[in-house]
Amino acid sequence: MMKNRAGELRKNLTGELQYTSFLPSPLPPKPPLEMDEEIVSLLAKTNRIIGILEGLSRQIPNIEIFVSMYVRKEALLSSQIEGTQATLDDILDPKIEENTNRHVTDVVNYIRASQHAAARLKELPICNRLIKETHAILLEGVRGEEKNPGEFRRSQNWIGPQGSTLNNALYIPPNVEDMETAMSDLEKFINEEDELDPLIKIALIHYQFETIHPFLDGNGRIGRLLVNLFLMETGVLGFETLYISYFLKRNRVEYYDRLMEVRNKGNFEQWVKFFLKGMKESAADAIQTIERLVKLHDQNWETILNTGRSAKTIKKVFAYLEGSPIIDIKKTSEQLGLSYNATANAVNKLVDLGILIQTENVQRNRVFSYEEYVNILRQDT
Repeated sequence: MMKNRAGELRKNLTGELQYTSFLPSPLPPKPPLEMDEEIVSLLAKTNRIIGILEGLSRQIPNIEIFVSMYVRKEALLSSQIEGTQATLDDILDPKIEENTNRHVTDVVNYIRASQHAAARLKELPICNRLIKETHAILLEGVRGEEKNPGEFRRSQNWIGPQGSTLNNALYIPPNVEDMETAMSDLEKFINEEDELDPLIKIALIHYQFETIHPFLDGNGRIGRLLVNLFLMETGVLGFETLYISYFLKRNRVEYYDRLMEVRNKGNFEQWVKFFLKGMKESAADAIQTIERLVKLHDQNWETILNTGRSAKTIKKVFAYLEGSPIIDIKKTSEQLGLSYNATANAVNKLVDLGILIQTENVQRNRVFSYEEYVNILRQDT
């Protein structure tokens, strides 16, 4: 029977029904992580670039709007890893309530789950209760609804290609009893005070959560959502500005291979290096995105200030655009408490200035896009 510092295999049932699940060892690894030169260097560089991102975030007056847009992009990318087929334009559609489908609902639920978890952090530490609450919102009314939303699984699950069974699965997480013990151990590890750098600790937490796989569906999305929550709870980040989903989507095969390398050989070091590299690249991406959006804002704000008497209404519509960059006139006028005509005039002026473009050639219910802004966010999706 295989056994290493990551855990061991456990036989379940007997006879023809017998199968082997993985029993993870509690964290931190024993013997401890070997902090070789590569890990130490990567850790220093990652902490430095996250520090730059955090400093930049604190200087932006409209950081909440940026974060709300970034949460939507992360929700989309994280859901795409699980096979969701939706685009950023679907998520930003002003008629999203009318044009929704299962894929769009997946992403909208992720946004709601992320917002709920971030708000609850003010009242609760990261714990199994918070994780279950977040999972309930993630799976509400979508494909995983029959899979016990908000509850840890009460049956065995497994990971493998479509159609695979317990007999030929690539990986079988802990059985139900072992899973409950492992989640209790993980909750203690998340909240105990230790000497581990928070970036090392979240790398270990993410690995352990994905290995335990406590839910019948939604484990990947909850596991990725935990990364930002932990960094915020430990004070590494003040805002939800660092998302690792694009890195994991781009390196999906390597991601799964490196998780299996820990389970099979107890090699935590290679996993931590991969995860640190992902956070470093994700922080660099976030810095670049913020800088491009700030530059675009400043440039267009300057243009709007020179529009004379109508500038006040145009400024209102422009501010709304940065939180909802694809709009129709009716909904925008309702949201801003402006008359339809005043909103239409402001929108037409923004079209004349080249800030907005009309996306549908239909006179009624026309849709307009803040295209340069959306293009920055569309990158990588």
